[in-house]
Amino acid sequence: MPTYKYIAIDKDGKRIEAVHSAESEKVLVSTLSANQLTIVSITEQKKRSSLFKKKAKIKTNDLILFSRQLATMVNAGLPLVQGLDTLADQMENPSLKTLVKKLEEDVEGGESFSQALSKYPKVFSDFYVSMVRAGEESGTLDEILGRLATYLENSAKLARKVKSAMVYPAVVTGMSVAIVMVLILKVIPTFKTIFDAFGGTLPLPTRILIGTSDILRHYFLIVAGILAVAFFFLRKYIQTEKGRLQFDGLKLRVIIFGTLLKKVALAKFARTLCTLIKSSVPILKALEIVGATSGNKVLEKNLESVGTGVKDGKTIAEPLAKSEFFPPMVVKMISVGEKTGALEDMLTKIAEFYESEVDTAVDGLTSVIEPVLICVLGVIIGGIVIAMFLPIFKMSTLVSQGF
Repeated sequence: MPTYKYIAIDKDGKRIEAVHSAESEKVLVSTLSANQLTIVSITEQKKRSSLFKKKAKIKTNDLILFSRQLATMVNAGLPLVQGLDTLADQMENPSLKTLVKKLEEDVEGGESFSQALSKYPKVFSDFYVSMVRAGEESGTLDEILGRLATYLENSAKLARKVKSAMVYPAVVTGMSVAIVMVLILKVIPTFKTIFDAFGGTLPLPTRILIGTSDILRHYFLIVAGILAVAFFFLRKYIQTEKGRLQFDGLKLRVIIFGTLLKKVALAKFARTLCTLIKSSVPILKALEIVGATSGNKVLEKNLESVGTGVKDGKTIAEPLAKSEFFPPMVVKMISVGEKTGALEDMLTKIAEFYESEVDTAVDGLTSVIEPVLICVLGVIIGGIVIAMFLPIFKMSTLVSQGF
């Protein structure tokens, strides 16, 4: 929908300069006239570059710094426009500097801060925009920005823990694949030449291994192309509603990692919902935002059911109890919080509990994964070695058949 900047005079002779979205300039003229405004000028605002929206390299740490510093300036009584101008001058990230300048222009042009932020969904999530809007409406923007910075810091810390847990298995898996490929593409062909010289019938495991080696060496590009196409279509399927739901459900069922990912999702759910409720965001909108920003379609679907139940007059705990995703402890704590009017405190305790559980899980993950990966790697490489040496163990038989 186009956005227009207009200047008008109201019935008291006061000059009004603002920005308004409308289907067309004609519709805007009708709206302003209906509000008894005399139009001086109307100018259509140019759309922001979609390239900037899609490729802005703004990290979470940049966003934390922006929120924290802006909160400090607003709290000190500095006007928002002046605060944005000051921040833009001291930003080291070129993309963020450009973005803050654009926000300053929008706010100076008459838009609210939340309206300006909503133009950049790739940078500012619905959660961030809704929090800022609540802060504007309640007159506590500085406090809200501080909460946003704290929330982003906690989320980033949680994400780093999960990434650190994934690094070790990813490295070992990568090394395993590299070793197996070297064996198949370089070592096995050498053994094949030796076996061909002896003749005779090779054991089945050896024949399978040599056949695999031949296929990969002679049709490597075709195999790589098939795998790339399969990966492309799998990724496209995962991007669909049904595919994402199935993929996220599968992730939660993966041995060891599934439990960790569920604890992360529960910690994020509690922390996000608590932050939104504290900021006076309506509960239905809060549940919708929590689901959209959860990063897990299974949790999002469960929260949609919770939202439907709340619309029908139920408490949050009632539909949560019917969901298999939420443990009984979470349901009971939320139920107690609703009954005692201490829902925010209960959500905070839930978040802290599961964040602590994530810490414990990550610390113990390496000790659990290491022997598992060593066993898997041993079975794969050991299997290849045994398959290649089986004919050598039967060398006397092969020699008698060949000569």
